[in-house]
Amino acid sequence: MKKTFAVVGLGRFGGSICRELSREGMEVLALDLDENKVNEYREIVSHAVMADSTDELVLKELGFRNIDHVIVAIGDNIQASMLTTLILKEMGIRMITVKAQNDYHEKILNKIGADQVVHPERDMGKRIAHHIISDNILDYIELSDDHSVVEVKAGRKMSGKTLIDLDIRAQYGCNIVAIKRGKDVIVSPMATEQVNASDILIVIGADKDVNRFEKNLVVED
Repeated sequence: MKKTFAVVGLGRFGGSICRELSREGMEVLALDLDENKVNEYREIVSHAVMADSTDELVLKELGFRNIDHVIVAIGDNIQASMLTTLILKEMGIRMITVKAQNDYHEKILNKIGADQVVHPERDMGKRIAHHIISDNILDYIELSDDHSVVEVKAGRKMSGKTLIDLDIRAQYGCNIVAIKRGKDVIVSPMATEQVNASDILIVIGADKDVNRFEKNLVVED
């Protein structure tokens, strides 16, 4: 069965989630206090409603109990974000993802039972910073506070060498989990796999190790 989603708060973050989920064919209920924002998403999501997410009765009437995953993307109103999360938790929602404004907000959200807390501005800042460091760095995804996945162009420093020649795991403590080569993807490549300059490497590791790998093998002189 297809999962059902609800997005509370239709700012830039919540709106982008609505668009992406709808693009993937998911059933999405969008909710916001701003009538203009609700009207903007009426033709994009399955249902768009102007309502107060801190009103438990309203959420029950809208059928939130039957929704698989709720994303609380409320902007600057931390109190409304926390109260909404608490109400959803008490309603027994299966999965609750909440946008945090700061570390203090995150701590409270974790205490009241949010299943996942995200910092979109902070995380995007890290990704942009890594793009700025090198043209070879294509993407950066934070897995936890100290582990990340980085997607990089192999570049000339690695070109023509095998993975065993590069010995990235021993030298840097990172693992190459896949290689994108044109339209092909090599998952768990063999140690004898030779790297081409145009290859895209998917590397996973602790941030300090990934950073050393970037500086020594990825960033061009």
